[in-house]
Amino acid sequence: MFFCSSTSLPAKLINGGIAGMVGVTCVFPIDLAKTRLQNQRSGMDCLIKTVRSEGYFGMYRGAAVNLTLVTPEKAIKLAANDFFRHQLSKDGGKLTVFKEMLAGCCAGMCQVTITTPMEMLKIQLQDAGRLAAQQRVMPSVVALKMGGTSAVLSRAYNTSPAPQVIRVSAMEITRELLRTKGVTGLYRGLGATLMRDIPFSVVYFPLFAHLHQLGQHSSEDPSVPFYWSFTSGCLAGSIAAVVVSPCDVVKTRLQSLKKGANEETYNGVVDCVRKILRKEGPGAFLKGASCRALVIAPLFGIAQVVYFVGVGELKCTWLIGGSSSVQLYLT
Repeated sequence: MFFCSSTSLPAKLINGGIAGMVGVTCVFPIDLAKTRLQNQRSGMDCLIKTVRSEGYFGMYRGAAVNLTLVTPEKAIKLAANDFFRHQLSKDGGKLTVFKEMLAGCCAGMCQVTITTPMEMLKIQLQDAGRLAAQQRVMPSVVALKMGGTSAVLSRAYNTSPAPQVIRVSAMEITRELLRTKGVTGLYRGLGATLMRDIPFSVVYFPLFAHLHQLGQHSSEDPSVPFYWSFTSGCLAGSIAAVVVSPCDVVKTRLQSLKKGANEETYNGVVDCVRKILRKEGPGAFLKGASCRALVIAPLFGIAQVVYFVGVGELKCTWLIGGSSSVQLYLT
C-alpha cells in the first residue's frame, strides 16, 4: 500500500474514495442480497426474486447512501491504517505482526464514525423491498388459510385493497431518526459495528501486508504486479469477512428498524445473540457469509489496485503544479 510524502493524506483520501465508489457500484446487488438473507429465517433465491418483484434497479436500493458516504468511510479506513502503520514504524524497524494488528484496530475504530450511520440508513432501504414483498403476499396467505370458511368472509377479504407500499428516502429516515431519537438514533448498533469492524481490520491489514509481500520480485525490487495487489486484497478481504460474519449478522438485525411477520425485535447485542441461538441455531450466524465474502473481496481488491495505480498520487502531483516526482514509500 502506498502513500506519498508531501501529499500523503490527500492522496490516500482520493484513493480511498475512488476505490470505494467503484467497488460499491460493482458489488452492491450482492450486498443487498446479504442484508436480506441476514434479516430472515428462511433462505430464498434473493436476487432473482428482487429483479422479478422490484425490477433491475431494485438491486440498487440504498446505493445512493453508500456512494455518498463510502468515500469518507473508505478514505478514513485506508488512510488511518497507513497513518498508524507509519507512526508505529518511526523507529525504522519492520512492523511486527502485533503492531500491524494494532494499526488495523485503530483504523477500524476510526471508520465507525461514518460506517455506523451509513449502514443504518442503507439497511433500512435495502430491506424495504423484502418487507414490501411480505405485505403483498399476506392477503393470498390469509386467503389460503381461510379456504374452509364461508364464501362471504373470503369474498369480503379478497375485495379489500392490497396494502399500499410507501417508499421512503434516506433523508426522510434521517429526519425521523433525528426527530425521535436524536443523533444516537443514527448510531444504533454502534457496539455491534465495533465488534465487526475492529476484528475485520485486525485480520485484514496484516494478512494483506504479508500476502502482498509474497508477490515482490526481490528484496532489491519490492514492487509487485497490479494483479498480485488485486488478488491479495480479494483473498485477505474474503477471509476477514467470513471471520467476522457472525458480528455482521448481529449488527444487521439490530439496525433493522422495521420487522417483517414473525421476526424478532432485539434489546442489544446480548439479547440478539441469545435469541438467534435459541430460535435459529448457531448456523444462523453465518447467514449471508458467502455474499459478504463476495462483496468484500472485490471491494478491497479494487482498493488495492487503485492504490497500486496511484490515482491519488497523480492527482496530488497535478494539484501542486505538476511537480517532477512524488516520492513513494512502501509500507
